[in-house]
This record gives sequence, structure tokens and C-alpha cells, in this order.
Amino acid sequence: MAAPRSFVMLETYQVTEHHPKLGEFGYAGDDHVVPFEVGPLDVRGRTVQLGPMLDAILTRHDYPEPVARLLAEACVLTVLLGTSLKFEGKFILQTRTDGPVDMLVADFTTPSALRAYARFDADRLEALVAAGETSQQTLLGSGVLALTIDQGAHTQRYQGIVQLDGETLEDAARTYFRQSEQIPTDLRLSVAKLLTPGPGGAREQWRAGGILAQFLPQSPERMRVPDLPGGDGDPREEIHDPADNSWQELLALLGTIEPTELIDPTIGAERLLYRLFHEHGVRVFGGVPVADQCSCSRDKIRGILEGFSAQEIKDSTEDGGIHVACEFCSKQYDFDPAEFAAAQ
Repeated sequence: MAAPRSFVMLETYQVTEHHPKLGEFGYAGDDHVVPFEVGPLDVRGRTVQLGPMLDAILTRHDYPEPVARLLAEACVLTVLLGTSLKFEGKFILQTRTDGPVDMLVADFTTPSALRAYARFDADRLEALVAAGETSQQTLLGSGVLALTIDQGAHTQRYQGIVQLDGETLEDAARTYFRQSEQIPTDLRLSVAKLLTPGPGGAREQWRAGGILAQFLPQSPERMRVPDLPGGDGDPREEIHDPADNSWQELLALLGTIEPTELIDPTIGAERLLYRLFHEHGVRVFGGVPVADQCSCSRDKIRGILEGFSAQEIKDSTEDGGIHVACEFCSKQYDFDPAEFAAAQ
């Protein structure tokens, strides 16, 4: 999904050479995706810090820590890409692999709703944790990463698929842009637990952050860059264009980011952008909020159950009722089987 050529936001800010103070130019804070533009480099992108929203999603499911870290990265990547959509629809990130964490799903519905869940084999995961083998490559194994755009009824879905064979989610995303979008793109993702003070004492809370930047020149003479390398190799492999070093400079700047800078709430998205691009000047756009919001409802589930046969209703009945739990938000819906007798 290519970054849009322009961002339509309520407010924009120019980060100048003086050191910015948080709040001075509309500090977006947690759970807001912040679009930006670095004109001299022909670079556009988005950055985000996820705090309370992400913590709510992960805490609700009480995932083992290695699984929670994977799903947190999936959430960051999903909101960075999903908030670029300029129409009503969905952006869905999904992995299907043969590893102990065989499925990750993060689902973003415009303009702001995110939901996510992970499926894993508890016994296989426990064995790997005991052996100290919890790298992303080991947890995911081999399979695919699918990135899907759904514009709703009467439209055709667009889906890009990338192989996951010993790659992290971050590297797989780079491969997707290199092979499918053919737009020079780089990104950084970070996840951590932080101790947060509160009325009942300090507690651990999940945080995650990320930045995605793309080379999108406007001028005709810079519009066409050499084709990105295909096949095997590093997705960050150099684009050999001796007349234009902007992309190489961007890669060098992103390479200076420390993982802690992406999640530290005292830095924030805007200050991070200032640290990276103050020599060129960076235009920061108003933050796009994202929220922990599931699309499940009693009526939707009832509609599904109404399509069941009498035998399927019987098979779904337990302890005198039908109990359906949403995999995303964990909310449970209870039905009386007699409600569906008339529909049989």
C-alpha cells in the first residue's frame, strides 16, 4: 500500500530548528498515528506509539509474553498501513505458519478501529520457552504473511502475500513493499513492557511503536528510481542511483533509531521526528487516533446461528445454551437454542 501523495488532516505543524517541547505543536500522544513529510528528501511516512489501547488488547487475552510481543508488532504494522486508507474499508494483516504461533490477525477498520488476536500451541510454545528459543523466526516458522485491503461489498479485495520463511514481521513487510509495491520503503518496530506508576502501585504495561518511511518524489526527474532488487537478498539493499542520495540518507537516519525511542512516552512521535530530520525540516501532520474496538455484536452472531441446521444447533448447545466467545475481544454471547427452533 503506497503512502498517499498528500495527507488530508485538520492541522499541520512545521518542526523548526529550535528544540520542541511536548505540547508545543499539538503533541499527539499515545494511540495516534502521526503522518509526516520531509520535503528535501522526498520522504513521507507515519509513526506511532501504542500505549493504553495495545495494553488493553494484550491484557484481555493474557497471552504468554512471546506471543504478546509478536501480536504487538502486528498491531503496530497494521495501524501504520491501515491509517493510510482514504476510503471506508478494512486493512487486515494475517499470518498462517507452521510454527507454535500459527496465526496472527490484526484487523483495522477505517477510520480508527483496531482488533487483534493470536492462535498458538501452548505445549509447543512452553517447550521453546523452556529451551530459550523464542525468536520470531522460531515462533512463526514457515508460512505466509497476507496483507489485505477490503473496500466492502461489491468490490474486489486486494491481497499481497509474502513468504515467511525465517523472517521477522519487520523484514517481511520490507519484502512486501519491495516486491509488490515497488516503492522504496523502510520501517522500524519496537515492543516492550514498562513499569507504570498508579494508585495501587506500579504495574507492567505493554507499549509498542513504529515508523514507516517511503521515497515518493514529486518532481518528474526524480519520479523514476531504479527498480528495486528482486529475488533473495536484503530488502534494504542499496538502490544504486549516484545522482540521488536521498534514499540512502533516509536509510542511514532510520538506522540511528534506538528501539527505546519508538516506545518512550517522554519522547513521543513528534520529538522523534525532530531528532531524525531537524536538519532538513520535517512537516508533521495532525495525529490520526486509533482505538481498541471490535465489530462483533449479538445481532451478527444471531444471524450466523440462524443459518445453522437443527443438528448444528443441537451440536452447538452446551449446558442448555449456546455460548459464543469473540476471538478478538473475548466478549461472550449466550443464546437459548429455542430462539432458533422456529427458523428450522
